[in-house]
Amino acid sequence: MRLLDGVLRRGLPLDAAPMGEAGEARDRALAHVITAEALRRLPDLDALIDGATKQRLADDAKARFALRIALVQALVLGTPPHAAISTVLPLVDGGPRRLVHGVFSAVMRANPALPDPPTLPEAVAKRWRAAWGADVVSAAARMIAAPPLLDLGFPVDAAAPDIEGTSLMPGHLRVSRGTAVTELPGYAEGKWWVQDIAASMPARQLGAGEGRQVLDLCAAPGGKTIQLAAAGWTVTALDISESRLARLSENLARTGLSAELVAADVMDWAPPGPVDSVLLDAPCSATGTFRRHPDVIHRVRPKAIAELADMQKAMLDRAAGWVKPGGTLVYAVCSLEREEGEAVSKAFAAKHPDFAFEEKQRLLPGLHEEQGGADSFYIARFTRLNRG
Repeated sequence: MRLLDGVLRRGLPLDAAPMGEAGEARDRALAHVITAEALRRLPDLDALIDGATKQRLADDAKARFALRIALVQALVLGTPPHAAISTVLPLVDGGPRRLVHGVFSAVMRANPALPDPPTLPEAVAKRWRAAWGADVVSAAARMIAAPPLLDLGFPVDAAAPDIEGTSLMPGHLRVSRGTAVTELPGYAEGKWWVQDIAASMPARQLGAGEGRQVLDLCAAPGGKTIQLAAAGWTVTALDISESRLARLSENLARTGLSAELVAADVMDWAPPGPVDSVLLDAPCSATGTFRRHPDVIHRVRPKAIAELADMQKAMLDRAAGWVKPGGTLVYAVCSLEREEGEAVSKAFAAKHPDFAFEEKQRLLPGLHEEQGGADSFYIARFTRLNRG
């Protein structure tokens, strides 16, 4: 309940929401799964609750939170109803225990079934429908129904990992979930790294490095850094989080690759001189990652999107000065919001006539859907003109 409250009432990412007392790792993992599944189907769970109550429960009512948790266990995770309600009644001791039990029983007596695909929150569906159309909204609803498969990246000139899966492009393998990542063949030998196929697209814009210098800005968790190093770039990876850079350092060591790691804020730091390429995967709303992080569609508001867009423009302006003439600047966000993608690139192009816009990609829900889908991204590429 603390996890769900952290996301819905306090606006925290699910991975950062407090869980209370530690407990066993298995219990913590189960709590995370229950919460994520509730977030995938929240409007539909609430519709069942509202249909079984004479007076609508407040959105932040403890009884509503408890009922969401019980219903998602019974209707999605296959928990027997008596066990599902037993897990939440202690959470409302001294409170609306009888109400929760009565509403749950009334819902279950109707033998309900949640809609397939799930219903997106109305505000999100309205925003995305206006930006991309009804077909994209429908695809997003299908994509959020279940956690995505696992994508692995590896050097494009290397043999694919000896793991059963599907390759959607060079340097990519999609495998089923179920086995711990650390137990998959080739993990200890560093033959691959975990990276959603869409997240690999920004670095693919830069091609082979051949020893040239690249700045990977806002680099953590580090998939793009590893990808660039594997492609032959001399990489400087910058991120404000020392703890996330420590994890990146471990993955570089595991894969036998190298990069210079710098813990700093993009807006306070500067390289010693211009470089051949800069990749700015900017902090954003991350609404394009809703398949893996269903919390984003419930906690990200238009005000936050606007504030993030302003920050992205400032970062992109600053990074532009670090690109050599003839060099490449790639801007990317894992966002489905035009304000963070197209609008930022348009503003940059208007302000920087010394950069030529070359290419962009808008990866929308529905991409690779038959093979399990992909995150949504916006990617723009600019070349600094040679002007004497």
